[in-house]
Amino acid sequence: MTARTAQRWDSALDAVVVYAQGALCRRLARGSVPQDGRVRVTGLPRSLDPGSLRARVTDASGVRVTEARVEVEAEPAVTDAPDALRREVDRLLDACEAARGHRDRQLVVIEEVRALRPVPPVRRREDPHRRTPVDAWLGLAEFVDERLAALQTRLVDLEEAVERAEHALAVAADRLARASTDAPDAHLETTVSAVLTLDGTGDVEVELEYGVPGAVWVPAYRLTHRAGDSSGRLVLRASVAQRTGEDWSGVRIALATADLRRRTDLPRLRSMRIGRRQPAPSPSGWREPPAGLADLFTGYDTAGPRPARPGSAAPLSPGAAPLPVAADGPVPAPQYKAAAYGEPPAAPPGHGAPPPAPSVAPPVYGAPPPDSSAGGAEGVYPQAFGGAADERARAVPSRPRAAGRPRGMVPAAPAAMAPAAPGLAPPPPAPGGPAPQWPAAEPVTGPPRPTGAELDYTALVLRGPEEAGVRRGRLFPDAAFDPVAAEYRRRAEAVTALPLPGHAVRPRESAGSFDHRFDAVARADIPSDGTWHTVTVGEIPVGLHTEYLCVPSVEQTVYATLVLSNSTDQALLAGPVEVTAGDDFQLTTALPTLAPGGVSRVGLGPAQGIRVTRRTNLHESTAGLRNSTTVLDHRVHVELANLLAGPVTVEVRERVPVTSDTDIRIDERADWKIPPEDGEGLEQHAPGTRIWRVELPAGSTTALDGGYEIRIASAKTLAGGNRRS
Repeated sequence: MTARTAQRWDSALDAVVVYAQGALCRRLARGSVPQDGRVRVTGLPRSLDPGSLRARVTDASGVRVTEARVEVEAEPAVTDAPDALRREVDRLLDACEAARGHRDRQLVVIEEVRALRPVPPVRRREDPHRRTPVDAWLGLAEFVDERLAALQTRLVDLEEAVERAEHALAVAADRLARASTDAPDAHLETTVSAVLTLDGTGDVEVELEYGVPGAVWVPAYRLTHRAGDSSGRLVLRASVAQRTGEDWSGVRIALATADLRRRTDLPRLRSMRIGRRQPAPSPSGWREPPAGLADLFTGYDTAGPRPARPGSAAPLSPGAAPLPVAADGPVPAPQYKAAAYGEPPAAPPGHGAPPPAPSVAPPVYGAPPPDSSAGGAEGVYPQAFGGAADERARAVPSRPRAAGRPRGMVPAAPAAMAPAAPGLAPPPPAPGGPAPQWPAAEPVTGPPRPTGAELDYTALVLRGPEEAGVRRGRLFPDAAFDPVAAEYRRRAEAVTALPLPGHAVRPRESAGSFDHRFDAVARADIPSDGTWHTVTVGEIPVGLHTEYLCVPSVEQTVYATLVLSNSTDQALLAGPVEVTAGDDFQLTTALPTLAPGGVSRVGLGPAQGIRVTRRTNLHESTAGLRNSTTVLDHRVHVELANLLAGPVTVEVRERVPVTSDTDIRIDERADWKIPPEDGEGLEQHAPGTRIWRVELPAGSTTALDGGYEIRIASAKTLAGGNRRS
């Protein structure tokens, strides 16, 4: 039983972990293990990363997964898949083009009517002067005016029809762009499956884990509090957008700030040794070619070329020159062209067929040289796993090159040195003398160094007898490019360019050097339409109390703030927060990142129930011997009035000038406090900041008096006076 006929199990998407970019999906499948242990689990998306597939048995049945790989099946659709949105867009596009065509034709008719002018006949020299037919001129002008009025009325209707058609087309195109991508193509059914090999028997549950691109998220919050209450409800929500090609219906959602493609292996620092004794190299997974591999296809080559089918080229033995084929068979007189690099020179017409292509491949690092007695060029054959190394020809240092040959490449074998295919006569030498003898390349010593793709044995493909040279019968990586999968991934990654919601910050920017994960409390539905969807993650207990802040020297307005403290063991990432007081929505503002135990302010806007007034007074005098010191006495008077129904705490901020000159002294006369300068408080304050904290009962007023003196020596006095404010 092959993988295509293996038993099929349906799977259901159970959980998704959305990272900063990309997601990790988990699917569950249940069934009974067949006798051969081969199972095909269906339902995987087209945009998945094949290298990220993992499979395991979740129950304790003793069954284990020994192999897992991704396979894609494409079959013509039995019935046309519903594609109403695309058909609607095509219909509206035709209607829009038709409306534009009617409008353009109307404009052409208007220009033709507008160009109507009376043209008098050509007057000859001997003709007398004619009387102008005024009635005809006026009649033509009246006809043009009436006709233009009717045409302009029709043009207005056509312009409105074009606008309606363009609007309908834009709406339909937007709906098509926002539609879910979890839908089959109209004429093709593509099935992505995970082919598993299970060791054991019985009924088991298998969990598949795979990564997909095209998923992003940003945090958002909803804060509910009541005036005078010291606690509140902070609900963590997330805006999630995904275009992975599958709808997430009823899945458990988790949000992580980590990078899904970040390396997690630890660096290894290898030792450097001087001397003959060196540590043994680690095994590379490469082994020598099996004996007798060259004789495996002897019978195939001896049978000669297969008969050519009409309209196709006749297959030849390796090393034979291909002949062009027409609809009714081979062409006896082929057209010759200039030979490209690596091809033998073409024979001119009348000198026979061109010599065959060389059968000696370019040398590759780490392979033994062939036997020169067999007629091959000196060099190195490429190795592959199970018989050769890498199929890619690596650049090998060579001897001085001939003119016209690229540097670092080994030339192809001349025609005289290329061995003839079995069953065919040897080709004649090229006209004009013997073929030039190219210098042999110097082989590079050392064991092969296979790459990660070459060590992926499940992805290696055994080359068949139609391959030329040393590739026949050996394993090489299947480097076939899947343009359909690449297009799916390109469309999925376009979701990373979505504009962010207001005040939103990407999680990698707000998380800093730490990674966090948030698990949603309930299952959610997120379609694959590439638009933002809000998901409720859970409620976070926070500490709240209301404070009022004012800087009367800048603006005589008191602002209300919420002091938010994070009492959990998880960080609160930066993002938008909707603030609600009771049942009334207040505003949407930005919440900064709060580490566990962190405290921050959230501004709520001006508080109309608290009034502040500030007055200042400056008195200038002199002091000291011979009045050599200028004294600037600044006095500040601040009045606060609480018009609210409850007590409030008001923080008043003032600023005192600072100096680094020892000849200038500043003396303060106030009961304000100096905030900490090392950032231990709620925020970082500027140098010279002073703070009053006042408790105001309901309906009360208070006055705050402060001031400072600036003493400036006469030697520091500026020419033209000192600054007084």
